[in-house]
Amino acid sequence: MPQSLIREAGPAAEDWRSPGREGTVWKRHFVRCFLSLIYSSVQPCEMNWTKGDEEEYWNSSKFKAFTFDDEDDELSQLKESKRAVNSLRDFVDDDDDDLERVSWTGEPVGTTKSHCLAGELDLEVFSHFLMDYSNDWSLSDTVRRLRKGKVCSLERFRSLQDKLQLLEEAVSTHDGNVITAVLIFLKRTLSKEILFRELELRQVALRHLIHFLKEIGDQKLLLDLFRFLDRTEELALSHYREHLNIQDPEKRKEFLKSCIGLPFSAEDSAHIQDHYTLLERQIIIEANDRHLELAGQTEIFRKHPRKASILNMPLVTTLFYSCFYHYMEAEGTFSSPVNLKKTFKIPDKQYVLTALAARAKLRAWHDVDALFTTKNWLGYTKKRAPIGFHRVVEILHKNSAPVQILQEYVNLVEDVDTKLNLATKFKCHDLVIDTCRDLKDRQQLLAYRSKVDKGSAEEEKIDAILNSSQIRWKN
Repeated sequence: MPQSLIREAGPAAEDWRSPGREGTVWKRHFVRCFLSLIYSSVQPCEMNWTKGDEEEYWNSSKFKAFTFDDEDDELSQLKESKRAVNSLRDFVDDDDDDLERVSWTGEPVGTTKSHCLAGELDLEVFSHFLMDYSNDWSLSDTVRRLRKGKVCSLERFRSLQDKLQLLEEAVSTHDGNVITAVLIFLKRTLSKEILFRELELRQVALRHLIHFLKEIGDQKLLLDLFRFLDRTEELALSHYREHLNIQDPEKRKEFLKSCIGLPFSAEDSAHIQDHYTLLERQIIIEANDRHLELAGQTEIFRKHPRKASILNMPLVTTLFYSCFYHYMEAEGTFSSPVNLKKTFKIPDKQYVLTALAARAKLRAWHDVDALFTTKNWLGYTKKRAPIGFHRVVEILHKNSAPVQILQEYVNLVEDVDTKLNLATKFKCHDLVIDTCRDLKDRQQLLAYRSKVDKGSAEEEKIDAILNSSQIRWKN
């Protein structure tokens, strides 16, 4: 405790320092006197007292000073101690009681509370109480407070050495929030060159800063950092991400064009080129279709008005749009589905799946049939589905295809059990009956008979098969 404060605290403090006066009771008495002194220091009065003024103050103050005469009056001591602590809380709480503790993200994690409990005050607790309001913390204390989400100013760390020691202390905690909080402070108080140079030697902190800059979208500083680190590929990718902030299609197209020559990997370069080409196509298709829609002379746009613009849509969405509005167009046009398939090397499965969904939505069953019909070199036709006919059936049913259409494609499923399950699920009665007959499964046919309508054609067909003497049933 500073000598000046002990002198100002009066004789009680000097007595407390003397031998034999170091018990708990004497500590409590000294603290009570010290609290009285602090409280009096905030009153609008003159502090340059004579010895007589000092005696008069102690005798007249409502916070009675310690004397040896009241040693046995423990109840009186306790009441005075409570009043002193409550008075201290009154003038501190005006500014700090409602102060929120926040994490580095700014979210409140609690409120500050006095650690002093009336009647239980001792020097150790009081020293912690003063430390919470002094800002005079060591490195470890500062990091400890940050981990707990307490209010903690870092401005006292002014030299570069202090700041770097603070960063190393934060990294040693393995706490991402603490590391990021310190990095935000360094970002604000250090030049870019010094910050980048020091972080290059501290890879853990560097990774946290890169992640933080990506999260807050500070592309300019991120580009400067990658440029300093000579990470050309990451620099190019970070530059490419800026297209997300460009709303105008033409400006975005020109920006993507400028990205094509950047040092991407081979795979990323192909992606950038496709992105530019796709947006270029979308701009042409959008302008043409908007004109056709406004003219009102095209049947497809009259029956099915567009719900959204095609600009900036993914490739699969663009393909679906083309299959919906431009399915029969010649391959040479930009909006032709076949042209899109070849230009962007869309796999057969993806193309068939997308085209099926688009044409089934329009209930264009002839187009669906043509989609799966192939010819061999002898001219014979055969139905073939790269996605499997079981998926074809599911999509057709989802788009309310007639039972006859469903039955045709269910019959093309090769696995017998799958075929029977689909036929039962979608009530393809004739197919179920014929399959049970071919399997010579009398029990399953009898079970299915209970699922068809009484007196229906399906029931009569089942009865005729069950009564046939030409079938050798297996059960």
